Amino acid sequence: MIKEQPDLESDSTASRICGVLLAAGAGRRAGGPKALRIDADGTSWLLRSIAALRNGGCEAIIVVLGCEAARARELIASSEFAADPVLTIVDAPDWQLGMGSSLRSGLLAAQLQRWRAVLVHLVDLPDVTTGVVRRVIGQTPPGTASLVRATYEGRPGHPVFIGRDHLESIMIELTGDSGARDYLAEHDVRGVECGDLASGQDHDTSWPS
Repeated sequence: MIKEQPDLESDSTASRICGVLLAAGAGRRAGGPKALRIDADGTSWLLRSIAALRNGGCEAIIVVLGCEAARARELIASSEFAADPVLTIVDAPDWQLGMGSSLRSGLLAAQLQRWRAVLVHLVDLPDVTTGVVRRVIGQTPPGTASLVRATYEGRPGHPVFIGRDHLESIMIELTGDSGARDYLAEHDVRGVECGDLASGQDHDTSWPS
């Protein structure tokens, strides 16, 4: 008797969005791990980024850690997200190779369930908050083929919305510190302007003493 293939479209995750937060970097230019950065007022960039994805419309969040992963895990464990069932933490074993490695670890974890899309965000964009995430998700067409990213006064940035139809191809091309840059450059990526909400700039040069 031939066993029928499961109806993947009936999976409860098939129409939902999974946030992937890349927080593995060592932050050498700033003097410390990206996942452990804080503002002068004590606000954690890691926890703020998780909240932006959580409150912006992601039904699950995968946090990718690398440098000082144990300390970052402790930070999450002592926060309001400690028992949050939507949060998964994964370690990128070769995070030193660059963003491509971290992104691969996040996408591999996301592929364990059949999400409609993943929304990739970076931890070192402190002014990209819930409003940006909500706008990008809200202005993305339905379906699994969408490829959309936030722009800031026309400059491409993050978060990046990647429909699941693109995931396999992106993972094949991931190399070094470029992440999905080459793939996005070769495809028709729709921009969602968010310059009125944030600068979208990383802060590699700011590290509180």
